[in-house]
Amino acid sequence: MINSILTATALVGIVGLFIGIFLGIAGIKFKVETDEREEKVLNALPGNNCGGCGYPGCSGLAAAIVKGQAKVNACPVGGEPVGEEIAKIMGVEATAAKRMTAFVKCQGDCEKTHPIYEYTGTEDCRVMKFVPSGGPKSCEFGCLGYGNCVKACAFDAIHVVDGIAVVDKEKCKACGACVSACPNDLIELIPYDNTVKVACSSKNKGPAVMKACSVGCIGCSLCAKNCPSQAIEVNDNLAKIDYEKCIDCKTCVEKCPKKAIIDK
Repeated sequence: MINSILTATALVGIVGLFIGIFLGIAGIKFKVETDEREEKVLNALPGNNCGGCGYPGCSGLAAAIVKGQAKVNACPVGGEPVGEEIAKIMGVEATAAKRMTAFVKCQGDCEKTHPIYEYTGTEDCRVMKFVPSGGPKSCEFGCLGYGNCVKACAFDAIHVVDGIAVVDKEKCKACGACVSACPNDLIELIPYDNTVKVACSSKNKGPAVMKACSVGCIGCSLCAKNCPSQAIEVNDNLAKIDYEKCIDCKTCVEKCPKKAIIDK
């Protein structure tokens, strides 16, 4: 009996020793070498994990930077200071990144638009896809005002004011969370320094737009015809600014008869 116990104990010990040696060798053989710079870059990033850089969180961006797949200033939240710090870690020169900000392409507040019926139900912008006319507002393309973008913003940079979302460009980190949250595709990222914006998203023709909103774009093309840098095109009855060409001269603001192009 005792011999059987000793034999079993020895066998278990030998098996355990074998497994330990095997795992040790496997760990060495299949060890993934990590560039020490990756941890330093990760520590330099703000840690918001917002995804605004296009990678799955800060760790994903850090790995991409070290591999040369992303720029050192790719973090929109950290901005220039973080970009410079990461550039030092990577031993490269930091290039100036253009600051961006989110903009809501709508002015249809409670005074400029009107309700077409009284809605009672879940106050969620995505739910409006399933109700008549895409929501109770007279413009089917406008801001619904239920704040999905507000809930998505981690920086308190967007709020609903008089029925439409408004961005505080000083707080905005251009992470893109609000862009993804808006079911009507009303929010876009634009250069921070450009003040001229088309504050409308309606693709309806002029007469329909004027019935729905007092400041909607009617697609008249006066802005495009008078733009000295040919930075504006009108497609689907809606003006669109090419910010690579725009010189911020504000001619379009002056020429727009409906004040759909703003300067602020």
